[in-house]
Formats: sequence, C-alpha cells, structure tokens
Amino acid sequence: QVQLVESGGGVVPPGGSLTLSCTASGELGITYTMAWFRQPLGQDRELVALISRSGSITDYADSVKGRFSISRGDAKNKNTIYLQMDSLKPEDTAVYHCNVIEAIRDPRPIAPWGQGTQVTVSS
Repeated sequence: QVQLVESGGGVVPPGGSLTLSCTASGELGITYTMAWFRQPLGQDRELVALISRSGSITDYADSVKGRFSISRGDAKNKNTIYLQMDSLKPEDTAVYHCNVIEAIRDPRPIAPWGQGTQVTVSS
C-alpha cells in the first residue's frame, strides 16, 4: 500500500513563497502519476496540480496557474514531488495533500491520504 508524507508548510505573508515536498513509498520500481490537492477549512478538497510519471506533462488549476510549479525528484527520488508556490494569496490557505492518481486524464486519488501540510497565508 502506498504511503504519503508531505512537508514544507508554514505561515507566510501575502506575496511570499513556499516549497512543499511529498514522498510516496510503495511498490519498488513503480513510478507514480501524482498530484497535489488542497482543502481549505470547511471546504471540499480540490486538485491543484498534477504531474506525469516522466515529469514531462503537468497541469494546474486555473487559480494557481503562473504562480505554482510542480516538479519531480531526480532519478533516485522519482516518487518525490514538489510544489513551488510563489505570489501566495490568502485564498491559498489550506491543508495541502499529495496523492497518487489514476492517470493524467483521470486525476482520481487512489492512495490513503497522508497527514497533509498546513499552508497559511496571512499578514
């Protein structure tokens, strides 16, 4: 079973930056299609960004395009993904989770959720 561990959250002022990390551990030799999701307090979880197994395909929610960037680790850390978040806004405040997804065109999460990492954008 895949296990997910996220880190890197914190409190930043509007306009600030953070980089989140996520590692998926599971079956050896498998590289997963992965994504970042977020859940603001009292709201539903939403897809933020996704990345293909090779890293060559990425996609973003309209609300974060041009501000967030998803990437993968190197060859030894293929199942580690990152989320570089720039020009943060108060509305980016949420618990951020990563997950393994079915496919680029079918971003349903398929692994048990990790603990997530809290991002708070506030002055």
